[in-house]
Amino acid sequence: MVDPWRFQAHPEVWLLMLSLIASYVYMVRVIGPRAVPVGQRAASTKQIVCFTAGIGLLWFGSDWPVHDIGEQYLYSAHMLQHMIFSYFAPPLLLLSLPTWMARTLLGSGRTYKTASRMAKPIFAGIWFNAVIMVTHIPGMVNTSTENAVLHYSLHFVLVTAALMMWMPICGPIQEWRLGPGGKCVYLFLMSVVPTVPAGWLTFAEGVVYTHYNVPVRVWGLSVTNDQQIAGAIMKLGGSTFLWAIIIFVFFKRFGTGDEQTSYVRPRGDDQQPLTYDQVTEAFGRSDPPSGANPTTGSTTGSTGSTTGSAGSTTGSAGGGSLPAEHPARDER
Repeated sequence: MVDPWRFQAHPEVWLLMLSLIASYVYMVRVIGPRAVPVGQRAASTKQIVCFTAGIGLLWFGSDWPVHDIGEQYLYSAHMLQHMIFSYFAPPLLLLSLPTWMARTLLGSGRTYKTASRMAKPIFAGIWFNAVIMVTHIPGMVNTSTENAVLHYSLHFVLVTAALMMWMPICGPIQEWRLGPGGKCVYLFLMSVVPTVPAGWLTFAEGVVYTHYNVPVRVWGLSVTNDQQIAGAIMKLGGSTFLWAIIIFVFFKRFGTGDEQTSYVRPRGDDQQPLTYDQVTEAFGRSDPPSGANPTTGSTTGSTGSTTGSAGSTTGSAGGGSLPAEHPARDER
């Protein structure tokens, strides 16, 4: 009898993961000191921890035993693998990238422009959800599990689409990120589509994926139970996980007690509000406007303005300037 837990080596996975680790270390230790100001670290402790966790999850989902159990015996393990590739590892990998590293890798030419278009929320969201739906079509699943090239190609497309989907949330390029409100709306929309295949798998009565209808049953799970567990994993990963992030972002930005929610301009202790007497005194010290009569008091200003406008109206009605006797009559 075949042992589903027998060790199976995947040197292509080891080579890929070691290449990613070596590339990150080289960027941080060799290129980083030249790209950041003197005395500044090329990568923070948080970024290094995120990279370690992200690459660890990616390796865990790609290697034995998750890969082999998910490819040959349990669709629930296959679903866990997809949750790692689409929801758990990508945001950690993006958070591990310093801004200088991302800009160095993307440059400022065609690659940057292409990535900028792909990372726009509408395009990234549609692309990601389309990949999620296509990779759960029974015919696609049954074919990919028997074709290694197609299987790895789908995983590559899934991880790439996931990285673009997460870019507006936690990407290293600040101008590509959404604001807190936009993040909440965007993640809510991303949580809707996964509920469709999750509900379908949870309530399906027959065998959905014939490839997993094999005599060897890991942990004694039937095909139906395996599908229901897969649906629950997708529900937790695709909806609950995203909703947890939505709640965190919302209360971090809009919760009470956050100093960012105060829209009152801060005022120092030496900046006291002006009083009416101070404003009046300041106007009294100011020079009169050009063209004003310096001998006229402030109390007659409004009267003079009214008279002047009346005179202007009279003059315009007469078709010229005021008669010469008007100033003499005013002085009398």
